[in-house]
Amino acid sequence: MGEDTGVDIEVVTAWDTGEILALYHSAGWWKDERDRPAEIPALIRGSFVFVVAVERAGGKAVGMGRAISDGVSDAYIQDLVVLPGFRGRGIGRAMLRRILAVCEERGIGWIGLIAEQRTDDFYRRLGFVVEEGDVPMMYRGGGGGGDALPR
Repeated sequence: MGEDTGVDIEVVTAWDTGEILALYHSAGWWKDERDRPAEIPALIRGSFVFVVAVERAGGKAVGMGRAISDGVSDAYIQDLVVLPGFRGRGIGRAMLRRILAVCEERGIGWIGLIAEQRTDDFYRRLGFVVEEGDVPMMYRGGGGGGDALPR
């Protein structure tokens, strides 16, 4: 089924905190001001599915991905990252396929994500489409109800 990536994709409920934190840092997602390594185990356990790409040669995590879900109908691909030196080998694709398979096996029919710039083609090749008319949004505070609306 394609070329060997040199890694195994494992679904886990725990993993070495330092390795997961290093993966987040490599993607620029876990900023220094937020470094609270004690949160990593809860982050893994709280995910609907958490996968780690484990290098066979040394047993080191070279990639990880996760989905969060209500466990009934919807899931959201929250994170997917591969260390820079391991990119281009199909590891990200293998991790995403494993996450999707777990979601589908558990009856999850709606699986979404927000792609970072210049990654949309990667996700399109794996079956994701842009939902025309939808607008991704992020809460940034200031929730003063109607007071926050421009006049």
